[in-house]
Amino acid sequence: MSERLRDYIGRLENLARERGLDYFPVEFELVPPAFMMEIAVYGLPVRMPHWSFGVRYIYQLVQHRMGHSRIFEVVFPGNPGRAYLSADNTVDENTLVVAHVLGHADFSKNNLLFRRSQDEVGYHIVEQAASHAKQITGAIEEYGQRRVEAVLDAALSLEQNIDMHQGLRRERYPEFDKPHATEDPDEFHQRYDALTGSGIPAPLQRRRLPLPPHEEFDLLWFIATYAPELDGWERDILLAVREESFYFYPVFACQIMNEGWASYWHARLLRDAEFLPPDLYLEAAKTHSDVVRPYAGSDQVALSLNPYHLGFSIWEHIIKERGVEVARRIMEEEDDFGFIRNYLTEDLAHELSLFRYHARRDGEVLVDDFDIHALHEAILAPKFNFGTPRISVDEVKTDGTLKLRHHHEIDQRGLDLPRAQRVMEYIQKLWRRPVVLYTVDSVGREEILREDGT
Repeated sequence: MSERLRDYIGRLENLARERGLDYFPVEFELVPPAFMMEIAVYGLPVRMPHWSFGVRYIYQLVQHRMGHSRIFEVVFPGNPGRAYLSADNTVDENTLVVAHVLGHADFSKNNLLFRRSQDEVGYHIVEQAASHAKQITGAIEEYGQRRVEAVLDAALSLEQNIDMHQGLRRERYPEFDKPHATEDPDEFHQRYDALTGSGIPAPLQRRRLPLPPHEEFDLLWFIATYAPELDGWERDILLAVREESFYFYPVFACQIMNEGWASYWHARLLRDAEFLPPDLYLEAAKTHSDVVRPYAGSDQVALSLNPYHLGFSIWEHIIKERGVEVARRIMEEEDDFGFIRNYLTEDLAHELSLFRYHARRDGEVLVDDFDIHALHEAILAPKFNFGTPRISVDEVKTDGTLKLRHHHEIDQRGLDLPRAQRVMEYIQKLWRRPVVLYTVDSVGREEILREDGT
């Protein structure tokens, strides 16, 4: 890292604190572009070995070479935070990236969802993920590549089927309901009470609870805890994948807020950084414009959302109308659901030219009537339930069959049935008993998927 960039980092950190940003220390590291792409694909610098990450890497590489994506930085919240900058970026670009990272660091320390996640998972996810990778490498050496990969296939197919409301550390369900006295004492107790005038306690009844005692949406936890024949190392892999999913959830659920907050602060810090030479500021401003623009060119229409542009625009509007302190309270308390529903106003949506549309089979795109509430839900629909269909464990039958249910009426998502059947195969290999899933087909008729391992 050049002395020039190192000097700018120190000055920007001081300026950020003067402007009220509050964050854990951030360790900046300059790395080759290929390593940046690996980190972006794996999600962490070191992560459990699995073929699916290779597939994602190839996709990202193709997108990059076609000019559809560029990775400026990868940030990991924690204490300290970690930020990787691309060695291919110019000093001007990396100066903007440093200011952007400081906005992310402020967000992740103070947003309630991030704080809860980090309190549960820990503030050293990079080291924990490396420990998981070492643990799985050891399992491969002991049990073989094929067995371990089969468990990872299943675990990663369910990595988004967690329940953030239940928390990371959970106890097993109680086996019995709370004891309660019988409603009708037997004849002996009635006669004894009549003779002595002082009753003795009626016998207590215990009722065995069904498994699960309520709908369970944390499939990874349930299978790791209750699958009847899993070995300890298999359970450990499922729980390692689940722990990392808890870490990634706030990044997913706050993407629009987080990227917008970081974009607002990188723009403001660079504007206030009088120590930056004019040519650097101009280049950084151009890069900022590229990052937060709504679409690819002046004559094009965007049919996909740029979270940087939308988040930046909403924060800029909030701060202009209500001030920075109100914006900070919103940043601390909300996730993308509350942020979009409460602060993307009808006027702002018109100003940003946001609209809903549907595409016909012949390729024609038709704009729907403007409805701000429908627009909110269209933006948020891909974020519901970690972006996956909502599936619960409903029952474990007496023969061990695992009964799952797709809550299509809540998430309004259909299932790709061939893909769902493949996931059922993964689950059955872990459960080692029959598995059934109740869902609906494309016209709303009940569809039952079955997998018994034969």
